[in-house]
Amino acid sequence: MLPNNPGHSLREQRGWYFYDFANSAFASTVVTLFLGPWLTVLARNAADPNGLVHPLGIPIDARSYWSYLIALSVFTQVIFLPAIGGLADYSARKKHWLGLLAYIGSTATLGMFFLEGTRYLLGGALFLVANLAFGASMVIYNAFLPEIAPEEDRDAVSSKGWGLGYLGGGLLLALNLVLYQKAESWGLDEGLAVRISLASAGAWWAFFSLIPLATLRNRIPQKSVPPDGIPVKDSFLQLIRTLRELRKLPMTFLFLIAYLLYNDAIQAVITLAGQFGSDYLNIPMADLTLAILMVQFVAFGGALAFNQLAKAITAKKAVVVALVLWITLMFGVFFVKTTAHYFIAAALVAIIMGGSQALSRSIFSLMIPRGREAEFFSLYEISDKGTSWMAPLIFGLTLQFTGSYQFAILSQIIFFLAGLLLLLRVDVQRAAQEAEGFAP
Repeated sequence: MLPNNPGHSLREQRGWYFYDFANSAFASTVVTLFLGPWLTVLARNAADPNGLVHPLGIPIDARSYWSYLIALSVFTQVIFLPAIGGLADYSARKKHWLGLLAYIGSTATLGMFFLEGTRYLLGGALFLVANLAFGASMVIYNAFLPEIAPEEDRDAVSSKGWGLGYLGGGLLLALNLVLYQKAESWGLDEGLAVRISLASAGAWWAFFSLIPLATLRNRIPQKSVPPDGIPVKDSFLQLIRTLRELRKLPMTFLFLIAYLLYNDAIQAVITLAGQFGSDYLNIPMADLTLAILMVQFVAFGGALAFNQLAKAITAKKAVVVALVLWITLMFGVFFVKTTAHYFIAAALVAIIMGGSQALSRSIFSLMIPRGREAEFFSLYEISDKGTSWMAPLIFGLTLQFTGSYQFAILSQIIFFLAGLLLLLRVDVQRAAQEAEGFAP
């Protein structure tokens, strides 16, 4: 029998943390550091004399290929994540869904070992599969949070999950840094070292996913399964249904829009930082790896520090503080001219990055009707770790038409500011009350 009581188990919480530890290797090693610069190299290898590649016959600046690919990835998630969230809320095998998606994503990541020469299209296809599986698995993962932690503990549990995730991503980056430093003496060229590093994220993701899969428990779903089974085909209409029902939860809807705006910019900064350092500042990959490695460990402390700030001034106000700091940092891009400047900027970003994301997740968990966790988190996940579309699309267009990385990064302020203004209007207590009394 599956337990119906949520059962706030410390063992489950610890196991739950480790899925962040497992999948953050994909977010840090693949999305943040290696894949963007490497696909840019592959795209340039395949480019015409004007520096353009032509996927599906569309002329694209090779430098913008990565940002457009990220945007395309999210369009696939818009279609599939709400369906997966709806199915997960019906299913009594949520943990099995988590495992299936984790291993689809990790397998696609392992396939990145074969990216060389001009295989930028293969790289794009593998990324689309891996990132879709990553986002879908995070929908399931996030939906466990209300089941394993009471309301008063969710800020702390969410922050610990994010913190351990940064440690996991950081440890693998440390190993990849050793690989880079020893590559020449081991007879490896830079391209092979990159491909090994990409594949290592898939292996890490697969191995450490075993821990949450061994400790998390399936529960009886709040939604009753229809007599003819879970409506798989019908679930693809879930996005429209969920959006319609969100109108009955105005504060939840307002927070979600605010989050999708400001977190879109956060994700764009994270995913495009490697390309900025490599292509604009010409930072050697070994130094770039060290910078991103530093970010993982500083972000761990930042996530815990913002949890303490949330205890003092509330989680919402702590996120507001973080967004004001984000906006300030975006203007600082004009002063980033050297590797040393890059390290300073990366450290400042790391301090506010984890806290703003971890607290946003715990705030949203309070605004979800009971039994609808995966369904609502599917919308939330459209702009979560390493995944956004509006901000990188604007970044890519700005870069293509101005040729300036500074203006491309500055364009992200639009999203931070809009998200901040909407967040200031959110009443978290009212949102929780609306969710408690929600009747679909």
